[in-house]
Amino acid sequence: MPQPAATAPGPGRPRPRWWTELALIAVVYVAYSCGRLLARGDVSTAVDNGLAILRLEQSLHLNAEHPLNRLFTSTPAIGIPADFAYASLHYLVTPAILVWLFRRRPARYRAARTWLMVSTLCGLVGFTLLPTCPPRLLDAGHGFVDTMAQFSAYGWWGGEASAPRGMGGMTNQYAAMPSLHVGWALWCGVMLWKYGRSPLLKALGVAYPLLTVIVVMGTANHYFLDAVAGAAVMGLGLVLTRPSMRLTDRVRELLTGTSAPVKSPIVSGGCETSAGERIPGQRTSPDSADDTPAGGIPGSGAAAGAGKPR
Repeated sequence: MPQPAATAPGPGRPRPRWWTELALIAVVYVAYSCGRLLARGDVSTAVDNGLAILRLEQSLHLNAEHPLNRLFTSTPAIGIPADFAYASLHYLVTPAILVWLFRRRPARYRAARTWLMVSTLCGLVGFTLLPTCPPRLLDAGHGFVDTMAQFSAYGWWGGEASAPRGMGGMTNQYAAMPSLHVGWALWCGVMLWKYGRSPLLKALGVAYPLLTVIVVMGTANHYFLDAVAGAAVMGLGLVLTRPSMRLTDRVRELLTGTSAPVKSPIVSGGCETSAGERIPGQRTSPDSADDTPAGGIPGSGAAAGAGKPR
């Protein structure tokens, strides 16, 4: 997967300040959460879309959700940690990677943050256009068990969703397509693989997205195609990252009345030689040779000659 371009801070683009970045991320996340909540859609449409995805997977022999869900349901030692992972890592690992990039890779931070935000907004469009019932909310006859509800006594979530108890009504449970759990995990994995220096970080960059795919299917929160769509949304966000950065730069220039510094086309970078200074090895003309004594100081010969009697 191609990487977003690096944008080193310069005179026209100062290094981001942590408080402005925190405010920006908070605003985008609140807007995303509110938009996700408002994009509920019709329940019957969401159920039809979920069943259509399930039938498509079965026809393509991609239906890994059933065996994984049975494993998680019958084995609490797997199901309970998976529920904790689903309910928490999404909100812990991603901000941690952002902070790590901000502190350790400041030249890469802006492009990485823009990629994440643009992809998240693209996911919101997907929730709006394609409300989808997750496997756990389908009729029990389809063979899925909601592990979050089954093991809710072990965590802070209730039986409705991964939200804290009593707050299930504040989430859109039909925003399953695409899976941003998978999308954000993929973003984290790329950042760790690309910018992590130790083999451990690179290994985590590979393992974390794969583990997330298994968790979202085993807990019956997403279909496999939801995970594929999550990866596709991140790809679209990556394509739109550079145009989005150019657009924000243009808006900033219009608002502040400043423009990015223009590099000088002069090869010498503005350096000039002083009068009489020669490049090493430069040939001299016959006329000037008489005026240059053995010491090599231009003009000193002429001055000395002026003082000699003829």
